[in-house]
Amino acid sequence: MQISRLFQIIYILLEKKSVTAGELAKHFEVSVRTIYRDIDALSQAGIPIYASQGKGGGISLLDNFVLDKSLLSEKEQDKILLALQSLSAVQYPELDDVLSKLNSLFKKSNINWIEVDFSNWGKDKKQNEVFSLLKDTILEHMVITFSYFNINGEKSYRKVEPFKLLFRDKAWYLQGYCLQKMALRTFKISRMSDIHITEESCTHQSSQELMTKSLKEACSEQVKLTLKISPEGAYRVYDDFEEENIIKNNDGSYTVIVSLPGGEWIYSYLFSFGTMLEVIEPESVRKEISTRLDNMVNKYRFKT
Repeated sequence: MQISRLFQIIYILLEKKSVTAGELAKHFEVSVRTIYRDIDALSQAGIPIYASQGKGGGISLLDNFVLDKSLLSEKEQDKILLALQSLSAVQYPELDDVLSKLNSLFKKSNINWIEVDFSNWGKDKKQNEVFSLLKDTILEHMVITFSYFNINGEKSYRKVEPFKLLFRDKAWYLQGYCLQKMALRTFKISRMSDIHITEESCTHQSSQELMTKSLKEACSEQVKLTLKISPEGAYRVYDDFEEENIIKNNDGSYTVIVSLPGGEWIYSYLFSFGTMLEVIEPESVRKEISTRLDNMVNKYRFKT
């Protein structure tokens, strides 16, 4: 995360006075090019930072520079600490170190009142390692390759320019430009394997407006559903839907009228309610569910 890295660079320079770009790159496990981009960002933000060449040269702050915490109000300091603490959800590696330093600088003590954790119970560290790898490739603008299983269980090889990590509906996704399909795609991280970083740099990184357009088009493909959910499903009703979309019936059941993105996923989602849910409308979805249920039942019929 660039913002936290910028804070750390300032802190390191305040302590060590002068550090080379190579040393900073090694410390943060990024490229020297990335460090110079950070230096430019700090300079544009008004931090008196400069680089000197030759023997004994390096990156330094002007001698009279002091990181004045009074530039930030108490409320702004709290917001910064809260934002960094929420990064625990994505297992950001330098988080504890950054929080400790800023906590000391701001003289704060009670910053542990929130913990965000998106991981599954009992999940091993493999997903965290994949997340960290993908985060680095996005920040470094590097092309990656990986194997991917689609919703039908079909395996394919992908070469992608990664743009963004997205958490939605209990799962992490990678959004990027697929060089095989020549189009923007969204990949569920749990279905990715054999991820490798190539030596190629992204060329479509500046075309993020294409991603925005693609996502808007995907979101426009909505299916309006009328659902009836039994009283036993009350916990799911208020977990999954807005109160304004819920009608409680006299028999204790619920009628939910909601628009959801279309696609194969919608049937897996509806089936997750089991016998607690009945699709009232549209008829096309009712028929498709009936067909799928018949196919499932046929697999378990006793053969004579």
